[in-house]
Amino acid sequence: MDEHDPLGGTDDGTFVPFTDMLFNVVLGLTFMVFIAFSLINPTAKTGAVEMKAEFLITMNWPDNDPTDMDIYVRDPADNILWFHSREGGLMHLDHDDRGSTRERLTVNGRTIQNPLNQEIVTIRGIVPGEYVINAHEFLAAANGKIPVSIKVEKLNPTATVVYYGTNEFDHKGQEETFVRFTVDVDGKVGDVNTGPQVSLIKAVRRPSAGNGPK
Repeated sequence: MDEHDPLGGTDDGTFVPFTDMLFNVVLGLTFMVFIAFSLINPTAKTGAVEMKAEFLITMNWPDNDPTDMDIYVRDPADNILWFHSREGGLMHLDHDDRGSTRERLTVNGRTIQNPLNQEIVTIRGIVPGEYVINAHEFLAAANGKIPVSIKVEKLNPTATVVYYGTNEFDHKGQEETFVRFTVDVDGKVGDVNTGPQVSLIKAVRRPSAGNGPK
């Protein structure tokens, strides 16, 4: 005697393999979706920050001040970084700020003045020896004294402040040595001091080099 399904049809044995195959397909799709979501949302590594630089040097002066300040850095190999030589050894001048009167940004099709005055230098490796960091007032566009600050940070393995200090500038051509420090072969910083003063302007602006515009 033939068996009948609930809909009145005759079950000839072909329906069971079909349902098994359908179940396997659904199971496979579910597994693939689970794997996809696992790849999209990997577990975050707490506190893991990759840095491309060993040292970060920033120079700041008051917002909206039109004065053009320049940073100079000399490494142990006597490479001197400045606006006419933005790469030297493992040093890189990431931003040369020309004072707020010449700093412009385009936002939503409109040109606005950038109020922030900041120059940034990165040192992207360890060269043992002494580093010297100077600031120079290239263009005096404001009356009175302006405070200029320089901060040196060692980034690896954790960010630490090596030096932070402020000097006042009041005339074109003024140059100040902010800090001198040494680095050993393992990247350890030592002998952080503020003297003696040394002119890096004289080293790079020989008569043949001139004192050309930016």
